[in-house]
Amino acid sequence: MADLQVELNATAEAGELDQPSVRPPEPPPISEPGPAHEPAPGPARAQDPLGRARALLAAHPVADGYSGLPWTLRGLPWYDLELGDSAVDADVPRLREGGVGAQFWSVHVPESITGDRVLGATLEQLDLVKRVVGGHSDGLRLARTASEVADARHCGRIATLIGPARAEAIGDSLATLRALHALGLCSLTLSGTSWTGPEGLTPFGEEVVRELNRLGVLAELSGATEATAHRVLAVSKAPVLFARSGARALRDAPANLPDDLLTALGAAKGLCLVPLAAEQTGSSIHEVADHLDHVRRLAGPESVGLSGMYDTSAAHPDGLADASRYPHLVAELIDRDWPEADLARLTWGNAQRVLRGADFTARAARERRRQQAAG
Repeated sequence: MADLQVELNATAEAGELDQPSVRPPEPPPISEPGPAHEPAPGPARAQDPLGRARALLAAHPVADGYSGLPWTLRGLPWYDLELGDSAVDADVPRLREGGVGAQFWSVHVPESITGDRVLGATLEQLDLVKRVVGGHSDGLRLARTASEVADARHCGRIATLIGPARAEAIGDSLATLRALHALGLCSLTLSGTSWTGPEGLTPFGEEVVRELNRLGVLAELSGATEATAHRVLAVSKAPVLFARSGARALRDAPANLPDDLLTALGAAKGLCLVPLAAEQTGSSIHEVADHLDHVRRLAGPESVGLSGMYDTSAAHPDGLADASRYPHLVAELIDRDWPEADLARLTWGNAQRVLRGADFTARAARERRRQQAAG
């Protein structure tokens, strides 16, 4: 066989299989007129944007790209995510009300933790995620791949994916990266290390990206330098993520992306997950929707998604205070005439496509190695 890791266009081949299946809207049911004080449903009610948003999320739930819940829970003496907990932004009842079907739980640790302590703190975060999800198994289920995410949804659970983690956790060791992957890590943020920086990736940094591809771990680039981001886009055979980045043209925040990088990300079939964070995307639902419009226009409808940034230190825009408010954001996009197919990609389809792309690339690399060993 040909060199699958090098020669297969993994993102294109995987992405072609992942177009969301959007059913045409069903006509309103025919019903007997009610009493005079109870008028039958009419066209105005059928076209209500919030009602349409809830119906869409029932079919295409939100895959939320960034939750800070693990570190928040670490500081709480007691919590119950199943029944609801006022100390957090995203318990199970509010996730369900918001139409959330999957979340990436960040295992980032604070920047004040440095050196060898980063790995230990990251391992503690990984352990906490597993214990929390195991203790709330009626509502949550661990997942790593697109298939496992879909399985969790079909079983009525909210899929929980572990990551991103700070790249400092692996130091200069691919073995440590492999060990973190074996423990369930799905995503690694490529910034803040000796092998990422203003000049881009070092040769070892490029080997980290290739190892991420071989393992099926997503390269996450929010906060990375532009040189690093462009080089990762060139080296990676799998799709990459910006897990919490808006449009710099609309708001000049450090993690937001310039237009040329958004265009390059779209060409590489990566994914920009726009954060619901006032500092990055504005203080209102309208301003967040402006960022989504901008990213969709430059990167394309297959490269835009959502990051709630719930249970982080970020202040949230008015109307998006917790995870139950996603339908209101989708209703704003419906008012802006987003096609249903693009909304389905935004909420669910694009995250699934990127996860499938990472898995496809990893399987291709394993097949390549098997062929090399055979002969």
